Amino acid sequence: MAIHIKSDTEINLMREAAEILIEAHELVASHIRVGVTTKELDQIAEKFIRSKNAYPSFLNYHGYPASACISVNEEVVHGIPGKRKLQDGDIVSVDLGVYYKGYHSDAARTYAVGEVSADKLKLMKVTEESFFEGLKYAKPGYHLNDISKAIGTYAQKHGYGVVRDLVGHGIGKQLHEEPQVPNYNTPRRGPKLQKGMVLAIEPMINMGTWQVRVLDDDWTFVTRDGSPSAHYENTVVITDDIPEILTLRKDLGK
Repeated sequence: MAIHIKSDTEINLMREAAEILIEAHELVASHIRVGVTTKELDQIAEKFIRSKNAYPSFLNYHGYPASACISVNEEVVHGIPGKRKLQDGDIVSVDLGVYYKGYHSDAARTYAVGEVSADKLKLMKVTEESFFEGLKYAKPGYHLNDISKAIGTYAQKHGYGVVRDLVGHGIGKQLHEEPQVPNYNTPRRGPKLQKGMVLAIEPMINMGTWQVRVLDDDWTFVTRDGSPSAHYENTVVITDDIPEILTLRKDLGK
């Protein structure tokens, strides 16, 4: 399947979807505390997204039963919200998508709950930093694997496992489009990056092994060794020069 290069009009629509997503993440983050259930967070996100005349990208996607993917501690991605209450010392990854005016935006953040161990805080920090290491190569003239290699090299340098079973992706009219965006060095260079590509770049980094398994719910990925995992994702536009992160506030004072 071909990679769809987005027009300026399409990118503007994706900016609108991303703005709703930024606000949704900020709202969810403000409610993360000891004792809140993952279902409550899911409901907060869905209510807000719908209030903006948008739709949660993940709801009913291939049968997924919720609006947010909420993954706690050893859960890597696709955790289904439910009655589980967040506890002091947990880390929780929240992955949200917004569908608005025909286009998707996608972003994930990992949050600390209460007093979190230094090891977990470092994992969260390195996972976010690995995204920005990859972003250095999200420019025309580089190849897709330059992003992947930079992410994986940085995380592995800190002794972490880089998930291989799940990858980032193109995004636009469809939530998942070509190309796939691995977080580790691959034998192939991948497509050459060009202006108008839009990528969901999303390091998923484990404190222990890179290996994962799927729970009986057929959705939730967990680390095979039970070690904590962190997730950091943004929707990124390849431009003539510095990439544009649609799902990150440009003015932190806003």
